[in-house]
Formats: sequence, C-alpha cells, structure tokens
Amino acid sequence: MSSEPVPTGRPTLLVFADSLAYYGPGGGLPADDPRIWPNIVAAQLGWDLELIGRIGWTCRDVWWAATQDPRSWAALPRAGAVVFATCGMDSLPSPVPTALRELIRYVRPPWLRRWVRDGHSWLQPRLSPVARSALPPHLTVEYLEMTRGAIDFNRPGIPIVASLPSVHVADAYGKAHQGRAGTVAAITAWADEHEIPLVDLKAAVAEQVYGEHGNPDGIHWNFEAHAAVAELMLEALAQAFTKAG
Repeated sequence: MSSEPVPTGRPTLLVFADSLAYYGPGGGLPADDPRIWPNIVAAQLGWDLELIGRIGWTCRDVWWAATQDPRSWAALPRAGAVVFATCGMDSLPSPVPTALRELIRYVRPPWLRRWVRDGHSWLQPRLSPVARSALPPHLTVEYLEMTRGAIDFNRPGIPIVASLPSVHVADAYGKAHQGRAGTVAAITAWADEHEIPLVDLKAAVAEQVYGEHGNPDGIHWNFEAHAAVAELMLEALAQAFTKAG
C-alpha cells in the first residue's frame, strides 16, 4: 500500500464492499451506476468513487483487497474517506466452511462441479437454520482491525466508516440469520474502541427487505433502499470528518 502524500484536487471515496453495494432489484450493476448508494454518496460529496468489491465478500476479503489489489493502492493516496461496507456475508449462515464453499468453482471436470454446486444449493437452505456464520464474529473484527491498521499506517487519521449487517428474507438461506446478533455486537465493540462511526444497514433497508420490495432473491435491495443507505452513510461520514478534524 502506498504511503505517498495526499494529492490535491478532487478526493476519492474508497469503498470496500460486497454485492449489496452494487446489486439492484434486477441484479448486478456497473460500478458507475448512479442509483447505487456508493455513487449517490460520492455525488453528494462531489468526490470520485473507487468501489472495490465482489459478490460473497467477507471482511477477510477486504483485508486481502486492501493489501493486495493495486486499485486500492492507487486510490488510497487520493482518498478523502474509506468505507468498510462488508460484514453481511460474514453473518450469513454457512453449512460448510467458507473456504470450502469458495473452492466449488475450481472443481473439475465441469459435470462434477455442477453436481457439487447443485448439492450445496440443496443443502444450504435446509442446514442454514442450524449453521454457524460464514465468518465467526471474532474473525470479522480481527480482519477489520488489520485493515484499519494498515490503512491508518499509510494515511494516519483518514476518516473511516464501517457498517453493521443487513437483513434478508432469502429462501436460499432458509430465511435464517441467527449469526447477525453476534456479528453486530463484535463490530460495535470494535468500532467503539476506535471511534469509528457505524451505519446500521438493517435500519436503512429493513422496511424494503421485509416488505419484499427488493430483489427477488430476498437479499439485495431496490433503489429506495440504496437511497436510504446513502443517507445514513453521509451522516456517518460527517461524524468521521468531525473526528478527523
């Protein structure tokens, strides 16, 4: 990660995220779509946006992205603030270890990969009500803290905002989310320790998600929810700016 001085000019909002940041009611969208919350926030600030994310990302993936992705190295010197918009996948139930689930895409030959994927899709909703979170809460905050520390080392005092998990009504997960409370508690304690403002995604999107007004998958949001998240993000960023002086 670069430790060069911050250039003058238009700042960048550096967002590390999972698919909630760039999926709409009909599926995934380009990073420059003006209707998703990162672009709404950047537009309100008058900043550029660097959105680094992928479907299924946990806070562990953010650590890898922040330290290994050259896009993050390029964006950090220009960044006016950093947002950790993951933890949703961390808290979702996972009947098999996350690393094992991620390996399904590498199974060969293709017929065997399809068989394994279909078997996992059959098991997941049935076992989710009794499964542990994809990432244990203590690991979620360990990766958040490592990432915060690395970013703060290169850009001391840069405003940082984090988030608490969203909610879902996804049949794919048996509509189960028993891991959310533990993840919320762990992230809240970590954020309090480091005075990092938090955005509770549930507070922003619950009405839309529980009313089944979002994506038919029961996880991703409509654009009203994106707008609500953007509003809370702007409030949290204002707190982070005040703290940074």
